[in-house]
Amino acid sequence: MTRPVALVTGARRGIGRASCAVLAAAGYDILGCDQSDDGVVETEHAVQEAGGRFGFRRCDVADLAQIEAMVAWAWQEAGGLEAVVNNAGVGAMKRGDLLEMTPESWDRCFNINTRGAFFVAQHAARRMVGEAAPRRGARGMVFISSANATLVSADRTEYSASKAAVGMVARCFAVRLAEDGIPVFEVRPGVIRTDMTGPVAARYSQRIAEGLSPIRRWGEPEDVARAIAGLLTGAIPFSTGDAFHVDGGLHLHRL
Repeated sequence: MTRPVALVTGARRGIGRASCAVLAAAGYDILGCDQSDDGVVETEHAVQEAGGRFGFRRCDVADLAQIEAMVAWAWQEAGGLEAVVNNAGVGAMKRGDLLEMTPESWDRCFNINTRGAFFVAQHAARRMVGEAAPRRGARGMVFISSANATLVSADRTEYSASKAAVGMVARCFAVRLAEDGIPVFEVRPGVIRTDMTGPVAARYSQRIAEGLSPIRRWGEPEDVARAIAGLLTGAIPFSTGDAFHVDGGLHLHRL
């Protein structure tokens, strides 16, 4: 491949699919992974319509062996990687009183949202810092966390805690990879119209109308994808380790 290549986890729908399409329009070819291939054809078409090439491999990022094999595949398939978007994630198995939360739900959130993201980044970074790593375009990593990295949702503590941890993982990689010219960023989406928010859409629509965020509309996956593309293509070159909110101002403290 002659264009820079981005690896996107959780690529088959939502923010992942939008990121694939927007990055393709920005000049990247895309390799995606997800635990299922349901919806992958739609992602492939979106990438192709944006002018990019697309490859896909199934991978459950809760499984460390699958991560290692997937990153090795991506590197060989593309002749290296310039960018990684750690987007794969899950919510709490069930919202409710944290006194009733199960170890299974806690482990699921941390295994996928935090541990999975760390080891995808680690396996990719080990290759990206090598002398033979390609430099066909701007390089970088983005970790997708959540507004819940700082905003408390006690009815899904496991999700909030896992996303807060993602932020620290991103900052640690930012420090380690800065000397290699690889900036690392955290993106914190707010209330975004995806399958994950579907079950609570009516509740959030009402709260948005009532002023939950200063910008009174739903966020769209493309809103997050545009932020990711800007960061990876070098729009803010003298920055690394920063967290960018894509939440309509949800995080702002107001009186």
